[in-house]
Amino acid sequence: MRVFVTGATGFIGRHVVSSLLERGISVVAAGRDRDKLDTAEWDGDVERVHFDMDRLPNDLWERIHKPTHCIHLAWPNLSSYMDESHLAQSLPLSRRLLFRLIDYGLRRLVVAGTCLEYGMVEGELAETLEPQPKNPYAEAKNRLRIDLEAYVKKRDTTLCWARLFYMYGPGQNPKSLFAQLQQAIENEDESFDMSGGEQIRDYLPVEIVAAYLVDLVCDEKFSGTVNVCSGRKVELWRLVREYLEERGVDIRLNLGVYPYLDWEPFRFWGNISRLATVGGGHG
Repeated sequence: MRVFVTGATGFIGRHVVSSLLERGISVVAAGRDRDKLDTAEWDGDVERVHFDMDRLPNDLWERIHKPTHCIHLAWPNLSSYMDESHLAQSLPLSRRLLFRLIDYGLRRLVVAGTCLEYGMVEGELAETLEPQPKNPYAEAKNRLRIDLEAYVKKRDTTLCWARLFYMYGPGQNPKSLFAQLQQAIENEDESFDMSGGEQIRDYLPVEIVAAYLVDLVCDEKFSGTVNVCSGRKVELWRLVREYLEERGVDIRLNLGVYPYLDWEPFRFWGNISRLATVGGGHG
């Protein structure tokens, strides 16, 4: 078993590679930033492949060491979910790459989707719900899922669509909530500005998300869409407070400083009944 990981130097990818190595699995780590790829610190032997989806080489299969499995995390232009480039550029790039891997004979493919595919639906989100994406990022992901499901029907590749919810941990976008909170801790700030915090979200540490993705790539009998989340519904201000308490820090929360986002539902969390049948025990 050899697993090809795209986006290996990204927030999730770094932890996925580490989780694979912890289980003794052979890894081909691909990234478009050569410096990040060369300097990434992984505890184990990793084939590092400088890789850009814009320019796929003719000898792609040989270049990536003929993997049997793939976890696809790479997604260019992630700075804004509202950017039309997700549909115009990122979608066709991923589709072209993954179709080629399937044609080469890839046995197992796990692709990172997003909870935003569900759209503006509130409450508990189960995989049986019809996706209703409301922004270009979510729409592009959903289209990729549909295209891949159709493409693998007459082929030997098994496909798992991992619909990721929210996460936090080392390496995340410095503009994200918990990265800013961690920075406030390190700065020894007395207060932290945030929204009203009443919105309900479903968060997991990124290390647990990575472990679930490895479970999914290893379980070749499991196919279809699965939520990767905690299944826990909790107000955001409580999550922030728990994060601070776990670290023994007392910072005053200035609630209501920032407005609520209008492109995501106010309260939602994931159903984990399907996830519980694959791996598990990471919570």
